[in-house]
Amino acid sequence: MVLPHRTWNFNIDRYLNPFVPSPPWKFVPYPLAWFLGYRKTKPHETGNLMPIFWAFIGVFAAILLIEGVSKHIHSFTSHGAPMIVGSFGAAAVLEFYSIEAPLAQPRNAICGQVISAFTGIAMAKLFQLSDRFTDIQWVGGALACASATALMALTKTVHPPAGATALLAVVDANLVRIGWFLLPVVLLGCALMLVVALLVNNIERRFPIYWWTPEECRRPFPMLRRRSSDELRKTASMLDEEKGGSSPDLHTTGAEADATSQSRSPSHKGVGGSSDEATVGAGRTTNFTRSHLHLGEIVIRRGEVIVPQHVFLTQEEEQLLETMSYRL
Repeated sequence: MVLPHRTWNFNIDRYLNPFVPSPPWKFVPYPLAWFLGYRKTKPHETGNLMPIFWAFIGVFAAILLIEGVSKHIHSFTSHGAPMIVGSFGAAAVLEFYSIEAPLAQPRNAICGQVISAFTGIAMAKLFQLSDRFTDIQWVGGALACASATALMALTKTVHPPAGATALLAVVDANLVRIGWFLLPVVLLGCALMLVVALLVNNIERRFPIYWWTPEECRRPFPMLRRRSSDELRKTASMLDEEKGGSSPDLHTTGAEADATSQSRSPSHKGVGGSSDEATVGAGRTTNFTRSHLHLGEIVIRRGEVIVPQHVFLTQEEEQLLETMSYRL
């Protein structure tokens, strides 16, 4: 028996995406859109040496810029703010080397840091209400990092270096002293690192893969959905009836699949076999291939990802599948 709480799910994008405008690429000159991550054609494949070279340049330039700017801002020096928050070192590795990872995209890199900084500062202020702050400070650090992780997961803004930001906001004496002034320090660091990332990462690569979500904004349904075994069996039964009782052939050769696919509708081609059309829930029409009727495969199409009900996916894995669908 599956406990009810194990199936609970919350997707904040379901409520936010209808209000998020689509990227304005058609209104932006292509040279500018290029450095914002937009491409008209698929980027070329690269080896590993070129990304390593540009990661070195990007990390060096971003860290140097953040430190240099912070040293020359009077309000930063007067408040005793650090040249750079230590977590930005880890953030630089993500934003200049693992640039295709969902955790490195602007939404995660900026919102994750801001949420974590706010959480850490609030936790430090809360624990400072006690006269024994130095004795319980270590508990506040753990609670701040855990709370920031939960908030980032709920808002789909998980950014691992941001966990360190929340922790440092409680356990680092200098950051505890500057308090809420840590927020503008973090915001400036995020902005400067993003500017460098847009310049360096788009010279021979592409960044970001998306700004807010790999899904199409304003879409009424989420891109990723799950199909239960009952749905798949029901669909297979419907197809059997339409074909005169013949069972789906999971071992159809490529030539046979192509012939079958062409004999149907050319707009409903599948992956590795012929495609069929079935209505699944809420009047939505879904196309899927005969070779995908069993439970052991994940279907990725442009704008749609179909996952069997029994497959467990983390938030990062879901974002990766959505990114792959977006790139088709």
